[in-house]
Amino acid sequence: MRNLQTLTNQPFDLIVIGGGINGAATARDGALRGLKTLIIDKGDFGGGTTSWSSRLIHGGLRYLEYFEFHLVRESLHEREVLLRNAPHLAKPLQMTIPIYRSGSRSYRVIQVGMVLYDVLSYDKSLPNHRMLSRQKTRQLFRAMDADELAGSAQYYDGQSEHAERLCLENILDAQQAGAIALNYAQVDDIHLSAQRITGLTCRDVLSDETFEVTTHDQTVVVNTSGPWVDEVCGLSESPVSQGQKIGGTKGSHIIVDAFPGAPGSALYVEAKSDGRPFFIIPWLGQYLIGTTDERYSGSLDNVKADDAEIDYLLKETNAVLPAAHLTREDVRFTYAGVRPLPYAEGKKAGSISRAHILHDHGKEGAKNLISLIGGKLTTHRQVGEEFVNAVFRHRGESVPACPTHKRSLPGAILLDNPKVGEWHDRYRHRISTPVLDHLIGIYGARTGDLLALVDDNPALAQPIVEYAHDIQAQIVFAAQAEMAHTFVDILRRRTTVAMHHNYGFDALPVVAQVLREYCGWSEDLCDRNIRAYHQFMADNCIPDYALGQASLSLQTA
Repeated sequence: MRNLQTLTNQPFDLIVIGGGINGAATARDGALRGLKTLIIDKGDFGGGTTSWSSRLIHGGLRYLEYFEFHLVRESLHEREVLLRNAPHLAKPLQMTIPIYRSGSRSYRVIQVGMVLYDVLSYDKSLPNHRMLSRQKTRQLFRAMDADELAGSAQYYDGQSEHAERLCLENILDAQQAGAIALNYAQVDDIHLSAQRITGLTCRDVLSDETFEVTTHDQTVVVNTSGPWVDEVCGLSESPVSQGQKIGGTKGSHIIVDAFPGAPGSALYVEAKSDGRPFFIIPWLGQYLIGTTDERYSGSLDNVKADDAEIDYLLKETNAVLPAAHLTREDVRFTYAGVRPLPYAEGKKAGSISRAHILHDHGKEGAKNLISLIGGKLTTHRQVGEEFVNAVFRHRGESVPACPTHKRSLPGAILLDNPKVGEWHDRYRHRISTPVLDHLIGIYGARTGDLLALVDDNPALAQPIVEYAHDIQAQIVFAAQAEMAHTFVDILRRRTTVAMHHNYGFDALPVVAQVLREYCGWSEDLCDRNIRAYHQFMADNCIPDYALGQASLSLQTA
């Protein structure tokens, strides 16, 4: 149980509204630099745009086209920081760009872009690009469409297969530094006096309990709620913001199993029908394909890939890899999110800047409020640093050095660490090598804490479902050590079980049984979670064309 009333009289220096990757990084940085920090989110940490991303740690190659060199340089630098400070969650990924004579960019133009990309990543640890002829491209990608193929470009970027856990580890490090982190805590009202936020009325979504958070003269409130930025600003009766700040665009993805002609590495492809770039990315034994980029003005709480977007991604994948023959029946999971981009009336979605903006509301009615407009997975650490620098300037204090450049995340570990060998030696007779490797890839240095649950309860070494490497100990660990409060938290964000087969429905009985036995959840609470899980999948992940065919329906849940 969470004793929320104790927050009322705590003198917070920094209050962060929104627990996605950028809010988490801000709370982490603030706590590490000595600020008394609170971070709250109306849902789960990383449950919004962070969990619906393409899971890439990339420099933004296409930003060169819009001359955003500063953004590319910043992104490439932050990619390198992540590869060093979170090696278990951020890994190098080879990309190949097929170049067609009918495409919008010629072989030479892309070659120039590649050279510039290398120049801007002068401090990288990854290899430089290489240009491949048509013949060499055909040798490496024999299933690739060869009609008008001029060659290809290969380079390296990064991938975070578990983007939600990257967010979570920022939260955990913030907590270790003294921050208070609350998911499922919704801001219902912002109190304003003398053009300063004086407090927040919040509601515990889990218990429906209301609690107050007060500020002091030097408290700064940071709004990192992503697509919800304007909604949060609108919670005050007095204006704290003027005009629309966010003009979000929708990005949808599909996940499919390996298919005929599937590439061994990632492809960065220009769609043949409209020239829009999209990715075909190996992801945890499957393939992640996306993304779209369309203006969006619908509900922010239930965003779904529509049938036309799914068909578009299937068609364009088949166009570049004709042997794939992908159909709707091959789609295992879909997801969509809204990018919190700056509002830009009349501008083409793909051309809106991806640079982030720290918007100070001092001239609009709230002198101690700063909102984040934009922000990407790759540059979250930089965003956190900039926010905390701004907080100290607001407080009229000198800005202390930022520690996050070199500070590793809690799970950071390299595979040659002796602990990895010790875990394999100790648990090889109870947990298979592929499963151990999977767990280490998720939890890194924290794997020992997870495996301690198996020592106490050997039955927790059993799989959650037969088709995934996740074990039942992860359910207990998520609930006890990782602030998971729902079945969706456990199967969609602490693990990826939901994204591999049958939307995770097969795992629900096991999750319920484990939580009842080891975590004291009541049968009624588990039943309510099962119903909520089905509703979440229907609202966000199961394609409309497949709703009537879903193996488990809401009516039979």
